[in-house]
Amino acid sequence: MPKTEFKLKYQTVSVSDSAIPVIIVAAGNSSRMGGINKQLLKICGVPVIARTLKAFENSEYVSKIILVTKEDMILDMQGIAESYGITKLTDIVPGGDTRQKSVLCGIKRLSKEEKAVLIHDGARPFVSLEIIKNCVLAMKEYDGCVTAIPAVDTVKKVNGDGTVERTVDRKYIYLAQTPQGVRVEKYLEALSSNEEIFTDDASVLESIGVKVKTVLGDSKNIKITSKSDIVIAEGILKGET
Repeated sequence: MPKTEFKLKYQTVSVSDSAIPVIIVAAGNSSRMGGINKQLLKICGVPVIARTLKAFENSEYVSKIILVTKEDMILDMQGIAESYGITKLTDIVPGGDTRQKSVLCGIKRLSKEEKAVLIHDGARPFVSLEIIKNCVLAMKEYDGCVTAIPAVDTVKKVNGDGTVERTVDRKYIYLAQTPQGVRVEKYLEALSSNEEIFTDDASVLESIGVKVKTVLGDSKNIKITSKSDIVIAEGILKGET
């Protein structure tokens, strides 16, 4: 049975000449949510995925949005997009069983003229307009970029038995977030020559020696992974954190 797909035909809002597409990946299993799809959980009455979509909808540096989700969630996502007026959404496609495969499903929806793309976690609803802008501008000079924040805690490297091997200079330690940007040609080249399962998109480029630029993130740009994160997210919106 062929996979379900939808091609949405909305009029795209006015965008900057520098704008590039974004692939929003929302095809995970939400295993830490006990089977509840975290994209549909509400933060102060609004679904997580709706807040994420709206963040990119509101950026003049985003030309279009491609949403990758689970096949059985496509109709739900279409309904949410329509309810919240997401006009830049051009495609909703089913993802794969790994992040890389899901990203590739989104990349297939790019035109040949679209040489660079941002990739963002659907479960990061608080990405700022400033971060999106800075990622897009970084992609004008680099083949890859990663949103990241400096580590604030002391970092220990430990051995297999749990004992400390050494303390790492945290000045050089950053914690990765999304969005991340990739030059499409380089990203595909890296995947074609490496079967490793990567934990993020920048790592794919790093595997073939691509220089990846860091873009300063934000501690509020959290990823919703557990039910307790919903409480934290509502605190962010209410100014409690």
